[in-house]
Amino acid sequence: MDEILHAGKYEIPVLYLDNHLLVVVKPPNLPTQADRSGDDDLLSILKRYIGERYNKPGAVYLGLVHRLDRPVGGVMVFARTSKAASRLSETFRTHEQDRRYLAVTEGEIASEMTLEDDLIKDGRTGMVRVAKSGESGAKHAKLITRPVAVRQGLTLTEVQLYTGRAHQIRVQHAHAGHPLWGDLRYGHGTPGHQIALWAAFLSLEHPTRHERLDFASAPPAQGAWKLFQPEIGKMFARTGGPSPAKEQREE
Repeated sequence: MDEILHAGKYEIPVLYLDNHLLVVVKPPNLPTQADRSGDDDLLSILKRYIGERYNKPGAVYLGLVHRLDRPVGGVMVFARTSKAASRLSETFRTHEQDRRYLAVTEGEIASEMTLEDDLIKDGRTGMVRVAKSGESGAKHAKLITRPVAVRQGLTLTEVQLYTGRAHQIRVQHAHAGHPLWGDLRYGHGTPGHQIALWAAFLSLEHPTRHERLDFASAPPAQGAWKLFQPEIGKMFARTGGPSPAKEQREE
């Protein structure tokens, strides 16, 4: 299909579309769903897209089964049926899918690290922090970060999540002494610097056909990502790009 949606200043590549799934690349700084900012959001844009594409009158169903922070971009999957939403939600809850991110951190990460912390979120500010021992309301968080390359005091790392906590990658790396480049909330980012965190790879089982689908999206060659273009290029050359990348026939 190789389609790109245009919504204001945003371009949204469509990686996959069938009767049950819609997979796209979320642009950075676009909210996943409506929030207090009142800005347009990805979910609303995609509902309009489905409605116009298939000439559907009235409200369009599109299930949100996972989220990305507003400043973060990368691969996202949406459910087009309630059955697909239920099955995908369970897949994300139990972490049966393979979801990997790329990040650029401050400092040198010399070897693979497993980060495990208890995190707690402030409902008033939305900020997340590592909880004190025994603190009520804390939720366990685990990830593995695998350094790919180190350059100019920064590390390109691949992150695999084992839990899906809010701001988990950002908070846990900052707590370990390696805040993400460009992170205004939890690091030393400055206005105009885009956070170096990208949802790069997603592999999951189709909710009805039970076949494996693999998707990939490289981060833009901007900011800290520019330092690591040789390594990023090799990583995505191995994947062969998003697969499949065309519309599937309605079932």
